[in-house]
Amino acid sequence: MKSNNDILDQKIELIQWVSSLEDKSMIEKLLQLRKTETKDWWETIQGQEKDSILQGIEDAENNKLNSHSSARKLYEKWL
Repeated sequence: MKSNNDILDQKIELIQWVSSLEDKSMIEKLLQLRKTETKDWWETIQGQEKDSILQGIEDAENNKLNSHSSARKLYEKWL
């Protein structure tokens, strides 16, 4: 596994390389890569997870919430 210093060194090396690029097609490829790597996390989760999150939002909007203290009581034996 790489250390933080190794990763930092690689980042610096990449920055230096990118800053010296003159090939427009390579720059475009890098921009496309960045675009695909910054997908919205919502698009990467499963339908069941989305449904659960949406249900939680709906419950919150309808004030169907439990207090922190009642949740602690319910799950106390596992905490």
